[in-house]
Amino acid sequence: MSADGSGEAAPPGGTGGTGAPGGPGTRGIAEPPGDERLTRSLGFRDLVVYGLLFIAPMAPVGVYGTLDAKSHGAVALVYVVATIAMAFTAYSYAQMVRVVPQAGSVFAYARAGLGKGAGFIAGWMAMLDYLLIPAVAYLFSGIAMNALVPDVSRWVWTALAVVVTTLLNLWGVRAAARVGFLVLAMEIVVLLVFMVSAIVVLARDGAQRDLWSPFTGDTTFALSAVVGAVSVAVLSYLGFDAIASFAEEVTGGSAKVARAVLFCLVLAGVLFVAQTYLVALLEPMTSAQLAANPAEQGSAFYDAVDVSVGSWLHDLVAVSKAIGAAFAALAGQAAAGRLLFAMARDRRLPRALAKTSTGTPRVALLVAAVVTLVAAVWAARRADGLDKLVSVVDVGALTAFTLLHASVVGWFAVRRLGGPVSWWRHVLIPVLGAAITVAVIVEASRTAQVVGAVWLVAGLVVLAAQWRGRQATGRD
Repeated sequence: MSADGSGEAAPPGGTGGTGAPGGPGTRGIAEPPGDERLTRSLGFRDLVVYGLLFIAPMAPVGVYGTLDAKSHGAVALVYVVATIAMAFTAYSYAQMVRVVPQAGSVFAYARAGLGKGAGFIAGWMAMLDYLLIPAVAYLFSGIAMNALVPDVSRWVWTALAVVVTTLLNLWGVRAAARVGFLVLAMEIVVLLVFMVSAIVVLARDGAQRDLWSPFTGDTTFALSAVVGAVSVAVLSYLGFDAIASFAEEVTGGSAKVARAVLFCLVLAGVLFVAQTYLVALLEPMTSAQLAANPAEQGSAFYDAVDVSVGSWLHDLVAVSKAIGAAFAALAGQAAAGRLLFAMARDRRLPRALAKTSTGTPRVALLVAAVVTLVAAVWAARRADGLDKLVSVVDVGALTAFTLLHASVVGWFAVRRLGGPVSWWRHVLIPVLGAAITVAVIVEASRTAQVVGAVWLVAGLVVLAAQWRGRQATGRD
C-alpha cells in the first residue's frame, strides 16, 4: 500500500522487495501510516512455530485411514506427491512476499499483481478459510477434551479453548509465539515417542505389510488412486501460508518470511511421510479392508497404535492432539486477524478493524475470535457439526491460492515490476501451481463447492457495491 492508502505500487525508491528502501531490481510497496503499522518482533523460529502450529505436526492422524484406503495402501507416496504439489504454492508465496512485504498475505499479493478487485476477492475467499479452519481446530480440541473429561460438555471445552488462545493473541504476537513454541515442542516430542515406539515394535515383531508398500501400495499400484488421495492430503498442509500474514511483524526483511514458508512446508512434508510410513507398517487391516469399512477409517491411526504399541500411546497422542488443535487455532486466529486488519486498512472492510494497540491489531483479532467462537460452539452443540464445518473449509483457501499464482504472473510477467522475467519462476511454476489448486477444487466435495460458490457470489456483490459507492463519491 502506498503512503496515501491507495495500495498502488510505489515508484522506484519505495520499499523494495527486501523491506529496505530501494530493493534491487523491484518496485515494491511503501510502508503504511504509523498508526496502522504492526510491531516488528518475530524471528525465523517464530514464523516456523506459527506455521507448524497451524498445520499441526501430526495432522495425518485423522485422515490416515481415508488416505490409505483411497491410495490402495500407498499412503506415504501420497504425502510425497502432496508435498511436491504444495511446493508450487509455497514458491509463489516466497516470490510475492519479497515484493509485497505486508500483512494480509494473498489479499495484498493479488491486489499488487492483479488489481484491486482481484485483491478483494482473494482476501474474501481466504477469509472463509481463515475464519473456519480455527473453528474446526477448536472443535477438535473440545471433542478430545470431552473424551478425556466427559462430565464437561464439548461445547464448554471448545469455548474455553477460544477464550484462552484469544487472550494469548491479544497479549501480543511475540508472547503467543513463545507459548506456541512450548506447545509445538510437546507435539514434536509426542511424535518422536510414537516414531521410536513404532521402530522398536517393527524391529521386535516385524511389519504387518511389505516395507515398500507405503510407497507402492499393498495391492495393485494405481496412479489414479494416488492422485485421488492427494486431493485430500493437500488439506493437511493448509496453514503454512499463514506465515506470510506476519510479514510486517518480522525482523530482518521479508526474505526471512520466504525462507520460513518453504522450510515449514518441507519440514511438515518430512514429518507427514515418516509417520504415515511407520503407521502403515503397523496397520493390521489391509487398505482393501479399510475401503470396505469406512467407519474404521477415522480411527485407523489410533487402532494401529493400540494393537501394536498399547493404549498408553493412544492416550498420549489424544492429549497432544487436544492441546495442539487449540494452538493450531491460535495461529489461525492470528492470521485471520491480520487479514481483516489488512483489508480494513485498504478500506475494503470497516476502518475500525485497522486500528492497532501497542502494535497488535486487537480489534480485528477480537472480531475474528467472536466469529470463530460462534461457529465453533454452534458446531460443538450439533451431532453433525464437525462434518458441516470440515466440508467447507478448503475451497476458500484453494481459490485464494489460485489467485496467488496468477498474481506472480501478473506482477513479474505482465506488469514487469520485478525486473527481468524468469519464465520458469514467474510463469511456469505459478501456472502449474494454479493447475494443481484448480484440480483439487474440482475434486472437493459438492457441499464445499456450493458453499464456496455462494461465498464467491457474495464477495462479488460486496465488491460491486463498494465500486458503486466509490464512483458515487468520486473516490478511487
